Amino acid sequence: MDLILCHTTADFDALGAAVGLTRLLPGSKIVLTGGSHPPVRDFLALHRDEYPLIERRSVNPEKIRSLTVVDTQQRDRLGKAAEWLDLPHLGEIIVYDHHLGQESDIAATRSHISSVGATTTLIVEQLQQQEISLSPAEATVMALGIHVDTGSLTFDQSTARDALALAWLMQQGASLSVISNYRDPGLSLQLQQLLTEALETLEYLCLRGYTIAWVTLKTNGFVPGLSSLASELVELTEIDAILLANEYTFGENDSRLTVIGRSQIPKTNLNLLFQLLGGGGHSQAASLNIRGVDSQAILKQLLDGLKAQIPHPPTARDLMSSPVRTILPETTIAEAQRILLRYGHSGLSVVDIQGQLVGIISRRDIDIALHHGFSHAPVKGYMTTNLKTITPDTTLPQIESLMVTYDIGRLPVLENEQLVGLVTRTDVLRELHQERDENREGGEKERQKSNINLPQLQNKLTPQLWQLLTIASQEAEKRGWHLYLVGGAVRDLLLAETADSLMIKDIDLVVDGFHKSADVGAGVELAKALQQLYPVARLEIHGAFQTAALLWHKDPELDSLWVDIATARTEFYPYPAANPEVEASSIRQDLYRRDFTINAIALRLTSPRSGELLDFFGGLLDLQAKQIRVLHPNSFIEDPTRIYRGVRFAVRFGFEIEPQTEEFIRYAINSGVYDRTSQENTKTPALQTRLKTELKHILEAPYWKSALQLLDNLGALQCIHPTLKLDGLLLRQLRLLERCLRRFDAEQTLIHWQMRLEALIAHLAPEHGVKVAQNLQLQEDSIVRLKNLAQSFSQVMESLPNLQRPSQLVQLLRQYDLPMLILIALQSPREIRHQIWEYLTVWANVQPLLNGNDLKKLGYKPGPQYRQILDDVVAATLDRVIKDRAEAEEFLANHYSL
Repeated sequence: MDLILCHTTADFDALGAAVGLTRLLPGSKIVLTGGSHPPVRDFLALHRDEYPLIERRSVNPEKIRSLTVVDTQQRDRLGKAAEWLDLPHLGEIIVYDHHLGQESDIAATRSHISSVGATTTLIVEQLQQQEISLSPAEATVMALGIHVDTGSLTFDQSTARDALALAWLMQQGASLSVISNYRDPGLSLQLQQLLTEALETLEYLCLRGYTIAWVTLKTNGFVPGLSSLASELVELTEIDAILLANEYTFGENDSRLTVIGRSQIPKTNLNLLFQLLGGGGHSQAASLNIRGVDSQAILKQLLDGLKAQIPHPPTARDLMSSPVRTILPETTIAEAQRILLRYGHSGLSVVDIQGQLVGIISRRDIDIALHHGFSHAPVKGYMTTNLKTITPDTTLPQIESLMVTYDIGRLPVLENEQLVGLVTRTDVLRELHQERDENREGGEKERQKSNINLPQLQNKLTPQLWQLLTIASQEAEKRGWHLYLVGGAVRDLLLAETADSLMIKDIDLVVDGFHKSADVGAGVELAKALQQLYPVARLEIHGAFQTAALLWHKDPELDSLWVDIATARTEFYPYPAANPEVEASSIRQDLYRRDFTINAIALRLTSPRSGELLDFFGGLLDLQAKQIRVLHPNSFIEDPTRIYRGVRFAVRFGFEIEPQTEEFIRYAINSGVYDRTSQENTKTPALQTRLKTELKHILEAPYWKSALQLLDNLGALQCIHPTLKLDGLLLRQLRLLERCLRRFDAEQTLIHWQMRLEALIAHLAPEHGVKVAQNLQLQEDSIVRLKNLAQSFSQVMESLPNLQRPSQLVQLLRQYDLPMLILIALQSPREIRHQIWEYLTVWANVQPLLNGNDLKKLGYKPGPQYRQILDDVVAATLDRVIKDRAEAEEFLANHYSL
């Protein structure tokens, strides 16, 4: 006999999962180990015959072959049926559950535990995999299980998997009318009476912006459906959390206590709290049943635990953007519009000459003024002066209330009557969204992580590197600043799946000290402080970009390491492909200026929120989806090197370029903006030095061929030159180039990435190649080689076929260095390539059969003639005129006198 056990007081999720399992385990029976919820009881009164249920007392334990437990991992939730778990002849014990983080005391041979909203979802997924269809009755009860446990997909623990499971159950014929009847059956008469009593005796507490309520109800016996009563109280009173206790007697002297907990407060976890007393459930809903205790002491313990879990709400200081872009009242409408365009703001704060806030002007205000032709009018005539302001310590709930009450899109933050920041509606919505994600129970792939466990991070880095980051954060904390690890290092840490130590070679740190009035030199100051502690590191300061770098070269501990330290900044491109103009700003705006979402994640290193991840643009989700997504639609127009970086990341990590991002790339390339920019501006770094840097990163990587093919598919090789395409001929040349480099430069005395780039440029028409090489600012020898290539190629093509003797071939080809010969070979027909190959492999290595000492012993007077004599000996050897030393000496005697 194969049994499926539902926990005591079975709910619809337990019943639905058990029913689905009877299809996965044909012939199995369902046992309700100890009663059921009132709606389940009422449902079974009509539908019991549809399902293979048997009573516990009818089971012969000796005939049990296997047990499958659903919706729990605790023995004590199986009532007396828990004794069956110890039967020695059991072949298998299987557990299905969706409550993560619980310590199971069931010795299962197999467990299926996953972060979904309902256990039934796990069963549906297996039914789909095995292509098992259901009857409408089976689909209905399983759909009820998911609906009830996920609040019809509205509870935070709900996942996309639950939604997909429900959709499949509807396809299987689940009855919506039955579901609507039992999903919310309403309160019984007894519960309605208790609701009235609870509303009269409910006690409240406001803490950190949240309202907690608790109540104790005394009854003569067990009251089914208290969970519905708790939910009704939350809905009616709009409280954030409730503890509903019910004292009742069971028999004459058996006093018992049931406590139902509900919480909508982010980061609280009732499951952990109730587990301490033998209960359990979800983070937002939990319960416990206990006997013979002091009910008020238990309630106080739970209440104190819940209060301790309530987080301090974010304040304006945490949310605000700073420094704030301000203008004077006399600023013209046209200038204000230009500033909005430059920084992408939706409004500007107006301050007087003392720096005090006097008004705010929105983009809509400016647009209206421009529409009526008042571009030269001062903004003071159009700004809003009736302002609502907040302080840095104003909490998120208070900010949200102000915005909703007064329909305000931005709130200035004042400290000592000075404008220190601005909180926008977008800031609030983003924080609320992140709170919902953080409070959601789920696996790593199903929710956005909000922080990194620092001990785990420490294990991913080498001890020396971890120590450096720790010291840097301590130095920042001394100055009251925040320090963040940003960009590629964070991305690589998140992608690292193993516990092996990573020695990251390139680290970006950002100092954010606006809240302590740190100036633009904060990053430089921190770098100087670190250099005092690491004197072997070389310090470089780049004033124009407000950055400093510490460089270690072949250090015994840190090897070759580059640590870039910058003050948080924002940037603006004055024209496409230019260098950006930068200004000090906040960490939010610093991340906003970056290229791709996966590189716009920051990890806070400083206390008190060390380990916190800042991910304002969905970078974590894109890492999970393995896609490259750009932050801004105009990103590629402003900086074409981002196209090459995006391709490099995509090929390196095996990611796809997100479709919208690909459209932005193609639009930027096809718009002709790069050609126009190059013609209008003599200096376009993004098409010159920065493009060369990206080409170097790509062409020296093992995946360079795939990257070039993707660049060509996107049309992005046009950034090098409009006519450059990766056609069949160029592909063959690149393959031949690799053969040449492997054969003739195994020790890599040549710069291989540069040779690949020269091969790409050499494929262009001769009149374009030198100009492209100069534009990319290649080394002088490369430019000279490309400049002379056409002439050298013509000389070889004209002369080589007419040469009869090997010595003549050697005399022709030895005037070219190896890189030039390789470039000539790439463009030559097979016969010419064969001769160049033979020259490089055989003839160029032929040595004279005699040397200078031999000539001296033979009596020839030292002098310039030695060179000529030895060259003639080599030529004679190549042409097989002489074959050994004796013939060489005879050759000398016949041609040269002593």
